[in-house]
Amino acid sequence: MSSKRFKKLPENTSELSAELIEKLIPEVKKNCTTKFDESIDLSFQINNKQKKGEINIRTVVNLPGGTGKKVKVAVVCEEAKSAEAKSAGADIVGNDDFVEKIKAGELNFEKLICTPSMMIKLSKLGKILGPKGLMPNPKLGSVTEDLKKAVSDAKSGQAEIRNDKDGNIGVSIGKKSFKDELIMKNYNAILETLEKEKSNNTLKGDLIKSSFITSSMGVSYKIKLGKNI
Repeated sequence: MSSKRFKKLPENTSELSAELIEKLIPEVKKNCTTKFDESIDLSFQINNKQKKGEINIRTVVNLPGGTGKKVKVAVVCEEAKSAEAKSAGADIVGNDDFVEKIKAGELNFEKLICTPSMMIKLSKLGKILGPKGLMPNPKLGSVTEDLKKAVSDAKSGQAEIRNDKDGNIGVSIGKKSFKDELIMKNYNAILETLEKEKSNNTLKGDLIKSSFITSSMGVSYKIKLGKNI
């Protein structure tokens, strides 16, 4: 059953004609009628079924306006680099002992970063870290010697863009409390990243088949893309 709050929201909004996101952000915010600061979320369906195989996107984007979320970051590194990780703001820093804790199922963090030499030990924990999306990845900048940058990026507002097997991508671009301009900056950063992915994959036609914006507990609206991607 729908709540009284939800019943008061506009109906069948996803069936309306697509609008530019500048017009939709205020509408989505109007529908944020809960007591908490709802997330503003995007969903894309991409054209991932190609004649030469499926297109799989997995990358990260640094959102200029931040995410509004506090991310608990853990670092696995050599003892010599522990001070660097701690000074960068990592919440948990460790080496072999920490790897054993992860092996035992202690996953009290949301982002895991490691140095290249420690990746050998973590790669054996794929069954534990993989399903949670926590396995460090060089392509995503989470396997690196530059711990200061990696931790800073993760803390300041980094979003992962990844499609599922059906070509769906979901990503948050801020909170109801964010100014519209910040949400727009984050949205444009996401589009720029997807444009790069399109050129890297040399696909035919548009990358994005459809796109929607909604809030955590709201209703969705169809986005009219300003660029052909």
